[in-house]
Amino acid sequence: MAAAASLVAAVGTVAGMVSALDGPEGGDVARPRVTRSPDLLPLPAVPTATSASVSPGPSPSPSDAKTAKKKPKPAPSASTGRPVAPASTRLYRHADSQVVDWVRAHRSDPRRPLIESRIADRPAAVWFADFTPGTITSRVRAVTSTAAHEGRVPVLVPYAIPERDCGGASEGGAPDIAAYDGWARKFAAGLGSGEVVVILEPDALSQTECLSGGQLADRYAALARAGRAFKSANPRARVYYDAGHSDWNPAGTQAARLRAAGAASPDSSDGIFTNVSNFNRTSAEVAYARRVLAAMGGPPSLGAVIDTSRNGNGAPANGAWCDPSGRKLGQAPTLRTGERGIDAYLWVKLPGESDGCKGEPGSFAPDYAYDLAD
Repeated sequence: MAAAASLVAAVGTVAGMVSALDGPEGGDVARPRVTRSPDLLPLPAVPTATSASVSPGPSPSPSDAKTAKKKPKPAPSASTGRPVAPASTRLYRHADSQVVDWVRAHRSDPRRPLIESRIADRPAAVWFADFTPGTITSRVRAVTSTAAHEGRVPVLVPYAIPERDCGGASEGGAPDIAAYDGWARKFAAGLGSGEVVVILEPDALSQTECLSGGQLADRYAALARAGRAFKSANPRARVYYDAGHSDWNPAGTQAARLRAAGAASPDSSDGIFTNVSNFNRTSAEVAYARRVLAAMGGPPSLGAVIDTSRNGNGAPANGAWCDPSGRKLGQAPTLRTGERGIDAYLWVKLPGESDGCKGEPGSFAPDYAYDLAD
Protein backbone atom coordinates (compact mmCIF):
# COMPACT_ATOMS: atom_id res chain seq x y z
CA MET A 1 0.00 0.00 0.00
CA ALA A 2 1.37 3.39 -0.92
CA ALA A 3 0.44 5.40 2.12
CA ALA A 4 -0.71 5.14 5.63
CA ALA A 5 -2.97 2.20 5.29
CA SER A 6 -1.77 -1.06 3.80
CA LEU A 7 -3.06 -4.60 4.03
CA VAL A 8 -1.12 -7.65 5.16
CA ALA A 9 -3.79 -10.30 5.12
CA ALA A 10 -4.56 -11.56 1.64
CA VAL A 11 -7.93 -12.21 0.07
CA GLY A 12 -9.67 -15.25 1.47
CA THR A 13 -8.19 -14.75 4.94
CA VAL A 14 -10.69 -12.40 6.43
CA ALA A 15 -11.77 -12.65 10.08
CA GLY A 16 -14.92 -11.14 11.36
CA MET A 17 -16.33 -11.46 7.88
CA VAL A 18 -19.08 -13.85 6.89
CA SER A 19 -17.36 -16.18 4.47
CA ALA A 20 -18.73 -19.07 2.48
CA LEU A 21 -17.51 -21.44 -0.14
CA ASP A 22 -19.24 -22.18 -3.38
CA GLY A 23 -21.16 -25.39 -2.96
CA PRO A 24 -20.42 -28.50 -4.97
CA GLU A 25 -22.91 -27.36 -7.57
CA GLY A 26 -22.06 -23.67 -7.37
CA GLY A 27 -25.22 -22.89 -5.43
CA ASP A 28 -25.66 -19.68 -3.49
CA VAL A 29 -25.70 -21.35 -0.07
CA ALA A 30 -24.45 -19.37 2.90
CA ARG A 31 -22.04 -21.14 5.20
CA PRO A 32 -20.58 -18.63 7.66
CA ARG A 33 -17.08 -19.33 8.85
CA VAL A 34 -14.42 -17.33 10.61
CA THR A 35 -11.21 -16.56 8.82
CA ARG A 36 -9.02 -13.48 9.12
CA SER A 37 -9.54 -9.79 8.54
CA PRO A 38 -7.43 -7.51 6.38
CA ASP A 39 -5.06 -5.32 8.39
CA LEU A 40 -4.55 -1.85 6.97
CA LEU A 41 -1.11 -0.76 8.02
CA PRO A 42 -0.55 2.92 8.84
CA LEU A 43 2.42 3.71 6.60
CA PRO A 44 2.79 7.39 5.74
CA ALA A 45 2.85 8.55 2.17
CA VAL A 46 6.33 9.54 1.00
CA PRO A 47 8.71 6.69 0.02
CA THR A 48 12.27 6.55 1.31
CA ALA A 49 15.14 4.36 0.24
CA THR A 50 14.56 1.84 3.02
CA SER A 51 12.13 -1.02 3.16
CA ALA A 52 10.72 -3.37 5.75
CA SER A 53 9.46 -6.89 5.30
CA VAL A 54 6.36 -8.41 6.78
CA SER A 55 6.03 -12.13 7.17
CA PRO A 56 3.55 -13.51 4.67
CA GLY A 57 0.17 -14.57 5.94
CA PRO A 58 -1.13 -18.08 5.61
CA SER A 59 -2.99 -17.42 2.38
CA PRO A 60 -1.34 -17.58 -1.03
CA SER A 61 0.08 -14.20 -1.99
CA PRO A 62 3.35 -13.22 -3.61
CA SER A 63 5.43 -11.06 -1.28
CA ASP A 64 4.44 -9.25 1.87
CA ALA A 65 7.34 -6.82 1.65
CA LYS A 66 6.29 -3.28 2.39
CA THR A 67 8.14 -0.08 1.59
CA ALA A 68 8.96 2.06 4.61
CA LYS A 69 7.76 5.64 4.45
CA LYS A 70 8.53 8.87 6.22
CA LYS A 71 7.06 9.30 9.68
CA PRO A 72 3.58 10.80 10.04
CA LYS A 73 2.93 14.15 11.63
CA PRO A 74 3.21 14.02 15.43
CA ALA A 75 -0.04 13.18 17.14
CA PRO A 76 -1.74 15.74 19.39
CA SER A 77 -1.47 15.44 23.16
CA ALA A 78 -2.47 12.13 24.70
CA SER A 79 -5.92 11.27 25.96
CA THR A 80 -7.41 8.25 27.64
CA GLY A 81 -7.40 5.07 25.62
CA ARG A 82 -10.63 3.70 27.09
CA PRO A 83 -13.89 3.98 25.19
CA VAL A 84 -15.54 7.22 26.24
CA ALA A 85 -19.12 6.17 25.61
CA PRO A 86 -21.13 2.97 25.54
CA ALA A 87 -21.58 1.25 22.20
CA SER A 88 -24.79 2.06 20.38
CA THR A 89 -27.33 -0.69 20.90
CA ARG A 90 -28.46 -0.10 17.31
CA LEU A 91 -25.21 -1.35 15.76
CA TYR A 92 -24.95 -5.04 14.97
CA ARG A 93 -22.42 -7.28 16.71
CA HIS A 94 -21.49 -10.22 14.51
CA ALA A 95 -21.32 -13.39 16.60
CA ASP A 96 -18.84 -15.18 14.34
CA SER A 97 -15.40 -13.63 14.86
CA GLN A 98 -12.01 -14.60 16.19
CA VAL A 99 -12.34 -12.61 19.40
CA VAL A 100 -15.73 -14.15 20.16
CA ASP A 101 -14.32 -17.62 19.50
CA TRP A 102 -11.38 -16.90 21.81
CA VAL A 103 -13.64 -15.69 24.60
CA ARG A 104 -15.80 -18.80 24.32
CA ALA A 105 -12.77 -21.07 24.46
CA HIS A 106 -10.95 -19.30 27.34
CA ARG A 107 -13.54 -18.68 30.03
CA SER A 108 -10.98 -19.13 32.83
CA ASP A 109 -8.29 -16.93 31.27
CA PRO A 110 -7.67 -13.87 33.50
CA ARG A 111 -7.60 -11.65 30.40
CA ARG A 112 -11.03 -12.82 29.29
CA PRO A 113 -13.32 -10.44 31.26
CA LEU A 114 -11.61 -7.30 29.93
CA ILE A 115 -11.32 -8.56 26.36
CA GLU A 116 -14.91 -9.74 26.40
CA SER A 117 -16.43 -6.56 27.82
CA ARG A 118 -14.39 -4.06 25.83
CA ILE A 119 -13.85 -5.82 22.51
CA ALA A 120 -15.91 -8.98 21.99
CA ASP A 121 -19.13 -7.35 23.17
CA ARG A 122 -18.70 -4.35 20.86
CA PRO A 123 -20.23 -4.16 17.37
CA ALA A 124 -17.69 -4.24 14.56
CA ALA A 125 -17.61 -4.41 10.78
CA VAL A 126 -18.14 -7.58 8.76
CA TRP A 127 -15.68 -7.90 5.85
CA PHE A 128 -16.38 -9.56 2.49
CA ALA A 129 -12.98 -9.87 0.87
CA ASP A 130 -13.23 -12.99 -1.26
CA PHE A 131 -14.39 -13.00 -4.86
CA THR A 132 -17.04 -15.73 -4.75
CA PRO A 133 -19.91 -14.55 -6.97
CA GLY A 134 -21.88 -17.73 -6.41
CA THR A 135 -22.32 -17.13 -2.68
CA ILE A 136 -21.95 -13.41 -2.07
CA THR A 137 -25.69 -12.64 -2.11
CA SER A 138 -26.55 -15.25 0.50
CA ARG A 139 -23.60 -14.37 2.70
CA VAL A 140 -24.52 -10.68 2.74
CA ARG A 141 -28.16 -11.61 3.31
CA ALA A 142 -27.18 -13.82 6.26
CA VAL A 143 -25.78 -10.77 8.03
CA THR A 144 -28.41 -8.23 7.04
CA SER A 145 -31.34 -10.52 7.85
CA THR A 146 -29.93 -11.42 11.26
CA ALA A 147 -29.27 -7.76 12.03
CA ALA A 148 -32.78 -6.80 10.92
CA HIS A 149 -34.27 -9.51 13.11
CA GLU A 150 -32.37 -8.04 16.06
CA GLY A 151 -33.37 -4.49 15.14
CA ARG A 152 -29.74 -3.47 14.64
CA VAL A 153 -27.61 -1.86 11.94
CA PRO A 154 -24.81 -3.95 10.38
CA VAL A 155 -21.60 -2.47 9.00
CA LEU A 156 -20.47 -4.26 5.84
CA VAL A 157 -17.14 -3.92 4.01
CA PRO A 158 -17.12 -5.01 0.34
CA TYR A 159 -13.45 -5.50 -0.55
CA ALA A 160 -13.00 -7.05 -3.98
CA ILE A 161 -11.93 -4.24 -6.30
CA PRO A 162 -9.60 -5.36 -9.15
CA GLU A 163 -5.90 -4.56 -8.63
CA ARG A 164 -6.52 -4.45 -4.91
CA ASP A 165 -3.51 -3.40 -2.82
CA CYS A 166 -1.62 -2.58 -6.04
CA GLY A 167 -0.20 -6.10 -6.18
CA GLY A 168 0.91 -6.09 -2.53
CA ALA A 169 0.25 -8.58 0.22
CA SER A 170 -3.51 -8.27 -0.09
CA GLU A 171 -3.63 -8.38 -3.85
CA GLY A 172 -6.65 -10.02 -5.35
CA GLY A 173 -10.26 -9.11 -5.78
CA ALA A 174 -12.26 -9.51 -8.94
CA PRO A 175 -10.29 -10.40 -12.08
CA ASP A 176 -11.59 -7.39 -14.01
CA ILE A 177 -14.07 -4.53 -13.87
CA ALA A 178 -16.89 -6.43 -15.55
CA ALA A 179 -16.57 -9.24 -13.01
CA TYR A 180 -16.53 -6.68 -10.20
CA ASP A 181 -19.70 -5.06 -11.51
CA GLY A 182 -21.44 -8.43 -11.41
CA TRP A 183 -20.13 -9.15 -7.90
CA ALA A 184 -21.30 -5.74 -6.68
CA ARG A 185 -24.79 -6.29 -8.09
CA LYS A 186 -24.97 -9.63 -6.29
CA PHE A 187 -23.70 -7.97 -3.11
CA ALA A 188 -26.48 -5.40 -3.48
CA ALA A 189 -29.08 -8.15 -3.79
CA GLY A 190 -28.26 -9.28 -0.26
CA LEU A 191 -28.67 -5.90 1.41
CA GLY A 192 -32.32 -6.42 2.31
CA SER A 193 -34.54 -3.49 3.21
CA GLY A 194 -33.29 -2.51 6.66
CA GLU A 195 -30.77 0.14 7.56
CA VAL A 196 -27.21 -0.89 6.73
CA VAL A 197 -23.85 0.90 6.58
CA VAL A 198 -21.53 0.04 3.68
CA ILE A 199 -17.81 0.89 3.86
CA LEU A 200 -17.03 0.68 0.16
CA GLU A 201 -13.57 -0.66 -0.74
CA PRO A 202 -11.01 0.65 1.77
CA ASP A 203 -7.99 2.23 0.06
CA ALA A 204 -9.54 2.06 -3.40
CA LEU A 205 -9.36 5.83 -3.81
CA SER A 206 -6.31 6.48 -1.64
CA GLN A 207 -3.97 3.94 -3.18
CA THR A 208 -4.06 4.35 -6.94
CA GLU A 209 -0.41 4.79 -7.95
CA CYS A 210 -0.27 1.38 -9.67
CA LEU A 211 -3.14 2.19 -12.05
CA SER A 212 -2.85 3.60 -15.55
CA GLY A 213 -5.08 6.50 -16.53
CA GLY A 214 -7.56 4.13 -18.15
CA GLN A 215 -7.55 1.75 -15.20
CA LEU A 216 -8.15 4.63 -12.81
CA ALA A 217 -11.09 5.89 -14.86
CA ASP A 218 -12.51 2.37 -14.89
CA ARG A 219 -12.15 2.12 -11.12
CA TYR A 220 -13.91 5.43 -10.58
CA ALA A 221 -16.78 4.34 -12.80
CA ALA A 222 -17.04 0.93 -11.13
CA LEU A 223 -17.21 2.44 -7.64
CA ALA A 224 -19.90 4.87 -8.78
CA ARG A 225 -21.91 1.98 -10.24
CA ALA A 226 -21.47 -0.05 -7.05
CA GLY A 227 -22.73 2.79 -4.88
CA ARG A 228 -25.77 3.30 -7.12
CA ALA A 229 -26.47 -0.44 -7.11
CA PHE A 230 -26.37 -0.61 -3.32
CA LYS A 231 -28.64 2.39 -2.83
CA SER A 232 -31.02 1.28 -5.58
CA ALA A 233 -31.33 -2.20 -4.06
CA ASN A 234 -31.88 -0.79 -0.56
CA PRO A 235 -32.73 2.92 -0.24
CA ARG A 236 -31.90 2.66 3.48
CA ALA A 237 -28.32 1.60 2.74
CA ARG A 238 -25.80 4.26 3.75
CA VAL A 239 -22.77 4.03 1.46
CA TYR A 240 -19.43 5.65 2.34
CA TYR A 241 -16.40 6.08 0.08
CA ASP A 242 -12.68 5.90 0.84
CA ALA A 243 -11.08 9.16 1.98
CA GLY A 244 -7.88 7.62 3.37
CA HIS A 245 -6.90 9.53 6.49
CA SER A 246 -5.45 12.82 7.67
CA ASP A 247 -1.79 11.84 7.18
CA TRP A 248 -2.19 10.52 3.63
CA ASN A 249 -3.41 12.50 0.61
CA PRO A 250 -4.25 16.22 0.79
CA ALA A 251 -7.96 16.93 1.21
CA GLY A 252 -8.25 18.53 -2.24
CA THR A 253 -6.58 15.59 -3.96
CA GLN A 254 -8.79 13.08 -2.20
CA ALA A 255 -11.90 15.15 -2.87
CA ALA A 256 -11.21 15.16 -6.61
CA ARG A 257 -10.91 11.37 -6.62
CA LEU A 258 -14.09 11.03 -4.59
CA ARG A 259 -16.03 13.26 -7.00
CA ALA A 260 -14.77 11.20 -9.94
CA ALA A 261 -16.03 8.03 -8.21
CA GLY A 262 -19.51 9.38 -7.57
CA ALA A 263 -19.06 10.08 -3.88
CA ALA A 264 -20.50 13.60 -4.19
CA SER A 265 -23.77 12.29 -5.63
CA PRO A 266 -26.59 11.26 -3.26
CA ASP A 267 -27.63 8.69 -5.86
CA SER A 268 -24.57 6.62 -4.97
CA SER A 269 -23.16 8.01 -1.75
CA ASP A 270 -23.85 9.14 1.78
CA GLY A 271 -20.34 10.48 2.27
CA ILE A 272 -16.85 9.29 3.15
CA PHE A 273 -14.92 7.17 5.65
CA THR A 274 -11.48 7.79 7.14
CA ASN A 275 -8.81 6.18 9.33
CA VAL A 276 -9.65 2.55 8.54
CA SER A 277 -7.24 0.42 10.57
CA ASN A 278 -5.16 3.47 11.40
CA PHE A 279 -4.28 5.17 14.69
CA ASN A 280 -4.89 8.87 14.00
CA ARG A 281 -6.85 10.74 16.63
CA THR A 282 -10.54 11.27 16.15
CA SER A 283 -10.16 15.07 16.37
CA ALA A 284 -7.67 15.07 13.48
CA GLU A 285 -9.92 12.82 11.40
CA VAL A 286 -13.00 14.95 12.09
CA ALA A 287 -11.17 18.06 10.88
CA TYR A 288 -9.79 16.24 7.83
CA ALA A 289 -13.16 14.71 6.92
CA ARG A 290 -14.78 18.13 7.02
CA ARG A 291 -12.10 19.55 4.71
CA VAL A 292 -12.61 16.70 2.25
CA LEU A 293 -16.39 17.08 2.30
CA ALA A 294 -16.11 20.82 1.75
CA ALA A 295 -13.73 20.32 -1.17
CA MET A 296 -16.02 17.70 -2.73
CA GLY A 297 -18.79 20.23 -3.10
CA GLY A 298 -21.61 17.72 -2.66
CA PRO A 299 -24.95 18.28 -0.94
CA PRO A 300 -24.96 19.10 2.79
CA SER A 301 -26.54 15.72 3.50
CA LEU A 302 -23.17 14.00 2.94
CA GLY A 303 -21.35 12.99 6.09
CA ALA A 304 -18.38 10.98 7.30
CA VAL A 305 -17.64 7.93 9.42
CA ILE A 306 -14.36 7.42 11.26
CA ASP A 307 -12.69 4.18 12.31
CA THR A 308 -11.90 4.59 16.01
CA SER A 309 -10.99 1.00 16.78
CA ARG A 310 -7.37 1.62 17.81
CA ASN A 311 -6.90 5.38 17.99
CA GLY A 312 -7.38 6.03 21.71
CA ASN A 313 -3.78 7.19 22.15
CA GLY A 314 -3.26 8.47 18.63
CA ALA A 315 -0.57 7.37 16.18
CA PRO A 316 2.90 6.46 17.49
CA ALA A 317 5.30 9.39 17.23
CA ASN A 318 7.95 7.14 15.63
CA GLY A 319 5.66 6.06 12.81
CA ALA A 320 5.49 2.43 13.95
CA TRP A 321 2.62 0.58 12.29
CA CYS A 322 2.95 -3.09 13.22
CA ASP A 323 1.08 -3.73 16.49
CA PRO A 324 2.73 -0.68 18.05
CA SER A 325 2.84 -0.65 21.82
CA GLY A 326 0.98 1.94 23.85
CA ARG A 327 -2.07 2.05 21.58
CA LYS A 328 -5.57 1.89 23.08
CA LEU A 329 -9.13 1.37 21.98
CA GLY A 330 -10.76 4.55 20.80
CA GLN A 331 -14.30 5.88 20.92
CA ALA A 332 -16.80 3.04 21.17
CA PRO A 333 -18.84 2.38 18.03
CA THR A 334 -21.87 4.64 17.81
CA LEU A 335 -24.27 6.20 15.32
CA ARG A 336 -24.60 9.29 17.50
CA THR A 337 -21.33 11.23 17.52
CA GLY A 338 -22.54 14.68 18.52
CA GLU A 339 -20.22 16.10 15.85
CA ARG A 340 -21.54 18.10 12.91
CA GLY A 341 -21.22 16.11 9.70
CA ILE A 342 -19.83 13.01 11.42
CA ASP A 343 -22.37 10.24 11.07
CA ALA A 344 -20.68 7.49 13.05
CA TYR A 345 -17.64 6.24 14.88
CA LEU A 346 -17.14 2.62 13.83
CA TRP A 347 -14.76 -0.24 14.50
CA VAL A 348 -13.93 -1.21 10.94
CA LYS A 349 -10.61 -2.78 11.84
CA LEU A 350 -11.20 -5.57 14.39
CA PRO A 351 -9.21 -4.72 17.55
CA GLY A 352 -6.85 -7.41 18.74
CA GLU A 353 -6.18 -8.86 15.31
CA SER A 354 -2.45 -8.61 14.69
CA ASP A 355 -0.68 -6.60 12.01
CA GLY A 356 1.94 -9.34 11.97
CA CYS A 357 4.25 -8.58 14.89
CA LYS A 358 2.33 -9.96 17.88
CA GLY A 359 0.91 -12.85 15.91
CA GLU A 360 0.39 -14.04 12.38
CA PRO A 361 -1.03 -11.25 10.19
CA GLY A 362 -4.77 -11.09 10.76
CA SER A 363 -4.77 -13.57 13.65
CA PHE A 364 -6.26 -12.75 17.03
CA ALA A 365 -3.54 -11.96 19.58
CA PRO A 366 -4.97 -11.98 23.12
CA ASP A 367 -2.02 -10.15 24.70
CA TYR A 368 -2.35 -7.40 22.09
CA ALA A 369 -6.10 -7.23 22.61
CA TYR A 370 -5.65 -7.03 26.37
CA ASP A 371 -3.13 -4.19 26.03
CA LEU A 372 -5.51 -2.27 23.77
CA ALA A 373 -8.39 -2.73 26.21
CA ASP A 374 -6.52 -2.14 29.48
